[in-house]
Amino acid sequence: MWHRLSFRTQLFLPLGASFFAALILGGVLLQIFATGQLAEEHEPRRRSTEAVAAALNNALRASDNPRQTLDAFVHSLDTSSDIQFRALEGGPAPPPKDDLRRPHGVPQWFVDLLAVPDMDMAFPVTIDGRRVGDIVFLQDMSADLFEKWIGFLALASLLVALMVLTGTIAHVLSGSVLRPLQHLGEGLTRIRQGDYTRPIPVGGPPEIRQGCEEANALAATLAQLSQDNRDLMHRLVSLQDDERRDLARELHDELGPLLFSIRAGTIALTEASEPMGQLGKSAHDLLQSVEALQQTNRRILDQLRPLYIEELGLSSSVQTLLRNFRKQAPHIVLTDTIDPDLSGMGGPLAQTVYRVIQEALTNVLRHANAGSAHVQATVADKTLVIEISDDGGGFPAGNVFGRGLTGMHERVRALSGSLSLLRVDERTYVRCRLPAQTMRDVSSPG
Repeated sequence: MWHRLSFRTQLFLPLGASFFAALILGGVLLQIFATGQLAEEHEPRRRSTEAVAAALNNALRASDNPRQTLDAFVHSLDTSSDIQFRALEGGPAPPPKDDLRRPHGVPQWFVDLLAVPDMDMAFPVTIDGRRVGDIVFLQDMSADLFEKWIGFLALASLLVALMVLTGTIAHVLSGSVLRPLQHLGEGLTRIRQGDYTRPIPVGGPPEIRQGCEEANALAATLAQLSQDNRDLMHRLVSLQDDERRDLARELHDELGPLLFSIRAGTIALTEASEPMGQLGKSAHDLLQSVEALQQTNRRILDQLRPLYIEELGLSSSVQTLLRNFRKQAPHIVLTDTIDPDLSGMGGPLAQTVYRVIQEALTNVLRHANAGSAHVQATVADKTLVIEISDDGGGFPAGNVFGRGLTGMHERVRALSGSLSLLRVDERTYVRCRLPAQTMRDVSSPG
């Protein structure tokens, strides 16, 4: 549970608990020491009251009229004085001073917290050996209680001020640490996703700054390695295209004329032989084999290097590919959205676009068991988007890319693009994205 809390929560909870404990400890110490301190502070007054009672008793014993002397003493007392005379029978009672235990501004819970003891004192007054009253000392602790209350408020205010100050410092320091850590985490996430262009802001303590600098250095190294890898793959793709072009040229220039010559000779032999003879039948079979071989040769040439792209442009080549697909799979309803601007593309980019669509449609025909398919090739927001979707059974789990799409994936990566296979709403999507900058670079001659 604790490790799931945020760093600030883990930092502020102990701080708040410590300040709260300090406040409780201050209240406990105040309760322990305040009562004894109040008693010690009022000890001189108790002695003064005792001395007053002793002097009054001596004066009454020496007086000829002790009652008159006592009355004169009582009348001399101020009603607001802490020392009062309390007669046993008759006579005015001393004014109550219970309200002095709860002075204005001091809450009752604080007085109860101090547990102030009853410190009222009474000393007997006697005339002729008979007790006639008491000299009492009514404690007025309003000033002392108010002083303790002000001290408690000062302690609480100091603790609150320290808590606010410490919390502010902790918040600022934690922010100065967490922000660089958050930037570092976001930067590592970008690096893991293959984005090496945005550097991680360097800040915070030296330890975190060093981590950010090392992460930026790692991103720069990975960016260079990624660029080198793309350049290498681009060269490999170019070499493959060159080899296919050379092989296609050899097949077209060498094998094509030979097949045409054999076909012409076979036709002549068929026409010169008896129609129903053994030689005529063999010549007819040979003619069929030669025509099949020519069709196979054309199909191999188309796989190696479609001549339509150089002659007709990419857009028309894709349309030709779609027409051939409709002839091969009349049971599949094929729709398309092809951008006419694709005709301006050439080189490895045009080859890649053509082969991605070709490989995806081949998979639809062979494996999808689909009833409809859609091909989209458009340029939007400086990005070339190719998307082939079908309503077939989808791809098996754990087998996202087959051999053909794996080769296409490498070609797309060589052009700094992305190729993904998705299953959404009972449809399978092969989605390819190529940046417009790559499109300009690879399309230009030279």
